[in-house]
Amino acid sequence: MSNKIKLLRDAQPEVLLDATKWEKLSGDPHTVNLNAYKSDDGSKLMGTWMCTPGKWAVNYDKWEYCDFREGYCILTPEGGEPIHLKAGDIFVVEAGFRGTWEVVETVRKYFVFA
Repeated sequence: MSNKIKLLRDAQPEVLLDATKWEKLSGDPHTVNLNAYKSDDGSKLMGTWMCTPGKWAVNYDKWEYCDFREGYCILTPEGGEPIHLKAGDIFVVEAGFRGTWEVVETVRKYFVFA
């Protein structure tokens, strides 16, 4: 029988520096990913993301759950109004979201991609 529970208490996160695939639009943003879990087929990923101020053009091909722990950013959908996000906010970005992601104050968030 395979284990269907992944306890992350003792996880050794995979550390990735500046691994974002998005196109930088302004600033000099730098990212740190601490990937604590990746499914066997690679379709699901969870961990912590930290980023310094800057702005990207984004195009989501996966669903993402975000739990902001620190910082402030602005997500602006193509043709839409800006959405201001800060520490304490929990939100979901649907696959297909296109627009910009601007980190105004250094961000730390927990994330799940599926």
